[in-house]
Amino acid sequence: MIALGLSGWGDHDLLYPNKRLAAAKLPSYAQWFPAVELDSSFYAVQPERNMRKWVEETPPPFRFLVKAYQGMTGHARGDIPFADEEAMYEAFRASLEPMLEADKLEAALFQYPPWFDCTRDNVALLRTAKARMRGIRCAIEFRHASWYAPGLREKTLAFLREEGWVHSVCDEPQVGDGSIPIVEEVTDDELTVVRFHGRNVGGWRSSGQPNWREVRYLYRYDEEELMDWAERLRRLERQSERLCVIFNNNSGGDAAANALQLMRMLELQPPREHFEPDPPDEEPPEQLSLF
Repeated sequence: MIALGLSGWGDHDLLYPNKRLAAAKLPSYAQWFPAVELDSSFYAVQPERNMRKWVEETPPPFRFLVKAYQGMTGHARGDIPFADEEAMYEAFRASLEPMLEADKLEAALFQYPPWFDCTRDNVALLRTAKARMRGIRCAIEFRHASWYAPGLREKTLAFLREEGWVHSVCDEPQVGDGSIPIVEEVTDDELTVVRFHGRNVGGWRSSGQPNWREVRYLYRYDEEELMDWAERLRRLERQSERLCVIFNNNSGGDAAANALQLMRMLELQPPREHFEPDPPDEEPPEQLSLF
């Protein structure tokens, strides 16, 4: 099964063409996509009331890919707002309970920073993180090329399989050590994550600049690029029971359009059958009538 979704549900204007839909963005989003990446959890461990609300606003088959808090992946600068690392992990685990109870947690996504390279110490950190997340499915995404360098790629993949990490297959700009190649490999029979970051080389190098968030993921995939990925996804689907495919190329609002385009190529239907039809004067615009 291939489940397509977007990174977050708030900034995709294409999906909310009228005030009624914009007033209830997550329920409106869930009419089009069966999965979403929760990004706000990276910036702060979310309170249980938020997680429960989001669970209640989505239909039974819907799944959340929840990004691990930045203090857990080495992104946080300065002190973490917890007594210690154990407390930080426990707070994050507790925040996932509403989604676990409702069977709506796809996985916790550990995205490591570009400076997290393949070293003995960092491998030990991964073992510790996985042990602290015992019983919860975890996906991993690297940003440093050393993990897939010649002589280390197969060792990395074998390590992920042994430790029970779900592999994230990424499409992103190729800028040397600060990015990873497309590694079309599965490490978990039940789930594989695929994330589209675009191919904007200049934007990818913009970290630290004042407008870096506006340009880093500024990219629209063309028909040929998506056709190539449709074939890749079909191959991955033969190896993994479920693919969670997330479009993160939304600096220019392209993620929703590209995801719907790929859904059409894969002959996937949006999960609108779980909702009441829109009133006649509230129909989504023509560009969403892809199916």
